[in-house]
Amino acid sequence: MFDPTDLYRLEEDSPELTDPVLLYHFDGFVDAGGAGRLAFGHLLAELEHRVVATFNVDRLLDYRSRRPIMTFDTDRWVDCESPELAVHLAHDATGTPFLLMSGPEPDREWELFTQAVGALTERLGVSKMITVHGIPMAVPHTRPLGVTGHATRPELLNTQTSPFGRVQVPGSVAALLELRLGAQGRDAVGYAVHVPHYLSQAEYPQSAVAALEAVTKNTGLVFPMEQLHEAAERTTTEIEEQIGASTELSTAISGLEQQYDAFAGGADRENLMAESTPMPTGDELAAEFQQFLAERDESDDQN
Repeated sequence: MFDPTDLYRLEEDSPELTDPVLLYHFDGFVDAGGAGRLAFGHLLAELEHRVVATFNVDRLLDYRSRRPIMTFDTDRWVDCESPELAVHLAHDATGTPFLLMSGPEPDREWELFTQAVGALTERLGVSKMITVHGIPMAVPHTRPLGVTGHATRPELLNTQTSPFGRVQVPGSVAALLELRLGAQGRDAVGYAVHVPHYLSQAEYPQSAVAALEAVTKNTGLVFPMEQLHEAAERTTTEIEEQIGASTELSTAISGLEQQYDAFAGGADRENLMAESTPMPTGDELAAEFQQFLAERDESDDQN
């Protein structure tokens, strides 16, 4: 019988907290627009934080499926960017402590990992766990981003009714944590931000803004958002420039706006998942935007 507590190491000076919230996100699963990755990257960049626990990635990861970057200098190896899956202690803008768990999604031992997280969060006194990520939807960037919430108890949600019915999708560790810990009576919440399908492969800061706003509404945690809002405004300006230079893109976005407004107005139609929308295709729109973003990055590098 494996001991799940062997999967993590708790720092000796681990804090004594009172009902903290734990935010979590794992790299590797669907995250359209980089919603979860950008949100967590922003929090770790803007807030002081320290590691309180680390997981044994040697047991959890398959290095051959995502090899770490190593640096070779002239005639020797000088560095290896070892992956880290850790829990950080941070404080929001009002000084309220909370925890962030982030890193690569485990490749193996999912059930034991969920037990380990359960034991660790119980040790740290976690009151609620919240995860965020982005999903591609046939929606225009000119309309407010929607957010689909899910939770271990209906009372934990503060979002509108879900547009989805009963579906089967590929699993993730984040979803398994919610399922298994919910079965134990633990509180867990997830928010999926609806990202325009033609921007799902690009970094879309607006999706991170929507994710963190959903977390704030649920928990009362207050985050510094100025830098993220500025990044979102720059991205919107760049997108509008691209659309203004392309009649095809302008027409496609207009079509999406009409579909979105009809759906929002209660018209009888299918849900807005990208895969079920025949016009315009995500590939066609994304190809033009990806070319534009690549040209922009090359220009930035030259400057």
